[in-house]
Parts: sequence; C-alpha cells; structure tokens
Amino acid sequence: MTITKRVTFIAKDDEKSIAKMKELLSAMVKPSKAEKGVIFYEIFQYADNPRKFMAYESWEDEAALDGHKASAHYAVYKSSYEPYCEHKYSDNLEVLG
Repeated sequence: MTITKRVTFIAKDDEKSIAKMKELLSAMVKPSKAEKGVIFYEIFQYADNPRKFMAYESWEDEAALDGHKASAHYAVYKSSYEPYCEHKYSDNLEVLG
C-alpha cells in the first residue's frame, strides 16, 4: 500500500535557525529521491513565511519508508534538526480516486 505524508516544520524565529533548517532539509532531497521505493519526494519553503517548510513524500510501501528512515542522510537530519525547529507535525495522506 502506498504511503504518502506531508511533514511540516516551523523553524525557530531567527536567521540562523531558518538557514540551518533549509540546509538540513535541502540535503535530504537528492539522496531520498534515489532511494528504492520512493515515488515522490520534495521539500518546499513557503514563499510568504520563510520559517515554514513542508516535505511531501510518497513511498511504495512501509518497507520503502522504513528503508528511508534507516538511511545515513535521515540519521544526520534526525540527530540535527531539533535545536533549530520550533514545531514539527506530520499528516498521513490518502489519495482519492
């Protein structure tokens, strides 16, 4: 079953945190797109709110998502983002139609 998620990040309200979140999240895109089982993976920064970022990702199945979470680039992000992030939340999405 396909897994699609939207993950929203709100950086802390200072230039260093915004820049560091952008750096950490940008570093996730290329290696994540190369992973087995990825259908779609992009990270966006809101044009009208530079503190806000959104990852939109879709995986073939739970095994593909588990592989992503076990990757080296995910470990770097996971161990580094919290000092720069004020809030993070995820939504599981279901494709209609």
